[in-house]
Amino acid sequence: MRILVTGAAGFIGFHLTRRLLDRGDTVVGLDNLNNYYDVGLKRNRLMLLDQEKGFNFIEADLIDADSIQKVFDHYAFERVVNLAAQAGVRYSLENPRAYIDANIVGFLNILENCRHYDVPHLVYASSSSVYGANTKMPFSVHHNVDHPVSLYAASKKSNELMAHTYSYLFRLPTTGLRFFTVYGPWGRPDMALFLFTKAILKGEPIQVFNHGKMRRDFTYVDDIVEGVIRVTDKIPAGNDNWSGDKPDPASSTAPYRIYNIGNHEPIELLHFIDVLEKALGQEAQKEFISIQPGDVPVTYANVEALEKDLDFLPNTPIEEGIQRFVAWYRDYYKIPVS
Repeated sequence: MRILVTGAAGFIGFHLTRRLLDRGDTVVGLDNLNNYYDVGLKRNRLMLLDQEKGFNFIEADLIDADSIQKVFDHYAFERVVNLAAQAGVRYSLENPRAYIDANIVGFLNILENCRHYDVPHLVYASSSSVYGANTKMPFSVHHNVDHPVSLYAASKKSNELMAHTYSYLFRLPTTGLRFFTVYGPWGRPDMALFLFTKAILKGEPIQVFNHGKMRRDFTYVDDIVEGVIRVTDKIPAGNDNWSGDKPDPASSTAPYRIYNIGNHEPIELLHFIDVLEKALGQEAQKEFISIQPGDVPVTYANVEALEKDLDFLPNTPIEEGIQRFVAWYRDYYKIPVS
């Protein structure tokens, strides 16, 4: 298939694009290469993708409606996977407009073009952050998610609402994926595993939020990509059993679906750090601090819908995933094992 992947120079977009190319798809990768984190890392990901047959890269910003329309006008996409977004919960407290521009206006441009160019299926990244103030565990796609606690979460919830509107009004098949704390090689430098690894190897202290009592459903990037691919291949239909009397947030009479993709096994942050220390062969200096505004203490994915509809469950243990990340980090930054 010919597939558009937005955010192709990003962490998940890079891994997804490689997998799609490996199986013989043609991929148009789109990214604005912004400086939210190290642009050099993004360019090095692209260098690897450029070596693959069937990959074309376009540098463009989702908020530039004319540029995005030209891309759709030039290619007839059979699938669109929208991973481009302004990421980060804490950064949304500092620069809220970036989230409205990229995650709301940019997503509207994707929806409009998918509608007008009759794209058979739009898959887009949502986030576990949409569960916000919810405390019923594990988080289920059938739960109501109307209480976000960060603007990032609100923007992702908005994406789900916007997608449903287009699915309902224009019969555009859409599937939203709520990712749970993704980690692995080529990961984002602003995320905990990357920050911890860098600090530990330099002998610097790490900040342990919520005094180490955070629990996260850490999900290895290969599991995320496998879920995205299976979802991309399965075009949703309307749910004939959906009822407005008891509305199910995960489906609709429209061709619309929502899935969690998580490891369905929340890990305490201190245990995560312990596994990392063993992989590095070095102990961390820990600075225990309070939970930050916008953070939630626990994430825990119910993935029954993913298993039922797509016959898939993420299953990479953190010991294996962290070891792979550490091996990549040492190789990428040329840090020998001491």
